[in-house]
Amino acid sequence: MRVVMCAILWPLLSGCVGYRLGTTLPPGIRSLYVPAFVNRTGEPQVEVAATRAAIQEFQQDGTLRIVSEEAADGRLDVELLEFRLEPLRYDADNSRTTSEYRLIIIARVDFYRCGTGEMLTSRSVRGEAAFSPSGDLSLGKLEALPDAAEDLAHHIVKTVVEYW
Repeated sequence: MRVVMCAILWPLLSGCVGYRLGTTLPPGIRSLYVPAFVNRTGEPQVEVAATRAAIQEFQQDGTLRIVSEEAADGRLDVELLEFRLEPLRYDADNSRTTSEYRLIIIARVDFYRCGTGEMLTSRSVRGEAAFSPSGDLSLGKLEALPDAAEDLAHHIVKTVVEYW
């Protein structure tokens, strides 16, 4: 009976041999310092929303503790490089009027080991959110910004925590 059970379970369990639970962070990285993001987009206040969203996402993830610069094992520098709108859909009655946009934020993420300054990873990430402007495009962008910042934050955390 044992031999039969092993013969049945072995093929099922052997697929999990290379699977690894937990973080793939390098040894010694347990805490992170996140300074305010640098805004190179020309769009005001994007860095505030994006920094806040990233810190909240790291706290929710729980893999790294957010700490002061002096207490950190790692440092995350983020430059917001692009803030743009892409039309997604046009009004059926007027093909020149956009009825839905995609707000896109592109950022450069640099993750360093504190103390040595060793760069652990450097990548470009993107966050986005779709929205339908109800009259005022500026108000629509403002309302979509938190969602795009949250999506960007998710990709930033994934880039750092799933370090290769």
